[in-house]
Amino acid sequence: MFDIAPTELLLVAFVALVVIGPKDLPKAMRLVGYWVGKARGVARQFRSGFDSMVREAELEEMEKKWASENERIMREHPTDDPVAPDSMAVEPGAEPALPFDDPAPPVMVERPVIEAAPQDKPAPDPDGASS
Repeated sequence: MFDIAPTELLLVAFVALVVIGPKDLPKAMRLVGYWVGKARGVARQFRSGFDSMVREAELEEMEKKWASENERIMREHPTDDPVAPDSMAVEPGAEPALPFDDPAPPVMVERPVIEAAPQDKPAPDPDGASS
């Protein structure tokens, strides 16, 4: 953006050293760095605000495009049997259906009994030989 060559930067640093002096140069550089940081922060905030405005505009444009496309599709392919919200309601004389209607009685299963294994028996020898 700013076309500053290294030689120009070196010339500016030399002039600053001569004009400000070696004693106050670190303080001046801190002040310049502070203001450059502030300027970069403002530029970054401006850029992010501009980007968000562009993104919102693109989103609105896409929403309009999608709405018009959806409207066109609905015109080309209308629904033959529109579903009424009351079609799911239960008729006044009908009994409500139960979620599980099985006339068979429930099957009872015995619970397994867990017994502790005896600890004092040695494990069988895989070779079949006893010692």
